Amino acid sequence: MSTAVAPGEVARKAPLALLRKLEWRVRMAADSFLGGEYRSAFRGRGREFDQVVKYEFGDDVRDVDWNVSARLGELYRKKFIEERELTIVLLMEDTPALQFGSGTRTKREALLELAGLFALTAAGNRDRVGFWHATPAGHQVRQPVRGRVNIVRTAATLLGTPIPKLEDGMEASLEWKLFFHAFPKHSVVLWLGDFPPRAVGPGWAALRKRYEMIGVRVDDPWDVHLPSLGILPAVDPESGEVLAFDMGTRESQERHAAWVAEREAAWQEWFPSPTQRLTASTEGDLLDPLVTFFRRRMRGARK
Repeated sequence: MSTAVAPGEVARKAPLALLRKLEWRVRMAADSFLGGEYRSAFRGRGREFDQVVKYEFGDDVRDVDWNVSARLGELYRKKFIEERELTIVLLMEDTPALQFGSGTRTKREALLELAGLFALTAAGNRDRVGFWHATPAGHQVRQPVRGRVNIVRTAATLLGTPIPKLEDGMEASLEWKLFFHAFPKHSVVLWLGDFPPRAVGPGWAALRKRYEMIGVRVDDPWDVHLPSLGILPAVDPESGEVLAFDMGTRESQERHAAWVAEREAAWQEWFPSPTQRLTASTEGDLLDPLVTFFRRRMRGARK
């Protein structure tokens, strides 16, 4: 007698099997779509100093050498040699909100699959990959490693992490001071999370200065459009009380639309440029939005 398997259960119990299934698709995408342009799309700011040259219009103002410029009376910038190896950090902000899914896949499952796709892409380009898994109960860290075997093991560890417990709270523990010590400067940080409406925190400026920060969000169809299903019972995770929501009323629809607008405004405040954020859906193939994101990054790198 066969036993029904809940959506995502196989991926949680057998992350290595999921990664093997994803790997051939990543290789095909690299050959068909990305080619040798991956490094242009995902180069980060991991660079070695070469020399000081005159600043020209269009150069990155972050590279200006203010000491030399003040001494010589005109702008000079630091010129760098691009490093061959990037450090990719998968920052997983794992909260109970990610356990929602109106279809066959939760937002958490989709985000972890995206993390696997990113890790395998980086492994194919000989980059280093590590992760910071933040939950309401604390965090788990894996230092960046190189080599396909080590990266696959690191990704499998992240994909196999247990689901956060509701009793531990609703917000993940993001201790930025510890994060700074864990990962080298100029790493490319892929911040995977739900990104509810919230103000930019005090440590955000320091994060963006030290790392290249990229936001990765997965939306459920209900996040975009609230369906008209009438009365829907729901459990308040804090009180445990069963509540009833009438999703078909005009008030419910208007409140949801206001929440969507607030969430999108906050999302764009955190990551102003389209090249800094990736939004995917729990429905459909996750490789398609990933390829679209890389192409957008490529176009931005050429400008």
